[in-house]
Amino acid sequence: MRNKIISTFLFLCILTASVSAQNRAAWMKDAKWGVMLHYSAAILASENKLNPDSISIDKWNELIDNFDCEKLAKQLSDVGVGYLVITIRHIGGFFMAPNYMYEHYMGQAPGISSNRDLIVDLHHALDQYGIKLVTYVSSHFNFNPAEIKAFAFDRDDPRKAEMYLRWQEVIREFSMRWGEKVSGWWVDGCYRPNTNFRHPDIPNFASMAAAVRAGNPNSIVAFNPGVFPRIMSITPYEDYTAGEINNPESISYRNTYDQTIDGKQIHILSYLGKTWGQGNPRFTAEQIIKYSLVVNEQGGAVTWDVPPLRNGTISGDFMKQLVKIGEALGTNKK
Repeated sequence: MRNKIISTFLFLCILTASVSAQNRAAWMKDAKWGVMLHYSAAILASENKLNPDSISIDKWNELIDNFDCEKLAKQLSDVGVGYLVITIRHIGGFFMAPNYMYEHYMGQAPGISSNRDLIVDLHHALDQYGIKLVTYVSSHFNFNPAEIKAFAFDRDDPRKAEMYLRWQEVIREFSMRWGEKVSGWWVDGCYRPNTNFRHPDIPNFASMAAAVRAGNPNSIVAFNPGVFPRIMSITPYEDYTAGEINNPESISYRNTYDQTIDGKQIHILSYLGKTWGQGNPRFTAEQIIKYSLVVNEQGGAVTWDVPPLRNGTISGDFMKQLVKIGEALGTNKK
């Protein structure tokens, strides 16, 4: 009975969020570029030479409470960023907002949700400057033993349908909570699209798209199949390409039409540090300017990941590089 109710509800959502000729992601082309922050306990611990296990939920709440949304928004505005992408949860860590559906499935297990809804506060800070907010969520995550049981994670079931159905309920709650405060979603972990998502019945790409758009039908979504030099769209139910790339020099654009790939907004995502969310700058200013301009010339938007400081702001070394990008793309307001 429960699955029939969920199926009926999601079917209605799919009808309202069905594939459309409308280019929801056209604003990305106009924005030209954005910044991504991997704000997670694991990355903050690594950058500060701490044991990740030393960051408890109490410590996480302290970090989230001291996240300086206003200062970060001002930094991004000064360099002319059009949007911010930020992780809701990463590497099996904590959420940066409450989620009661997650707690419902977990029962009496220790909570991982922050008390502060950082996404709401970030939106208010960014919106003063016209900067859009895009949230990162994984289609699945690194389950701890309690989550394996709570989310019916069956290692012997290649599709893991029940796990994805429950996880999409968690995502839907976030979308309903935030509504139009969130302009887009970047969905990670879609590494086996045929096995997990390309099915006529839910869970599938359509139901995942419906979940992220539950609170805002105009939200854009991309599904990430992993790192591929060739930029591609993997489903009609996405609006822009996930575009994850480690080496920007190796990007390949094929079969483009009208500055889109398979009808989807071109988008590239890479990192300025040693790796995602960590390390010192690995490129010169000349290199990142070149990479950014090439993406824009293809009609695409480029997102650069930078390591966050403990208060969520960006260090001087990376701000210098972001200033150069904004100047080269003509978005810098200074």
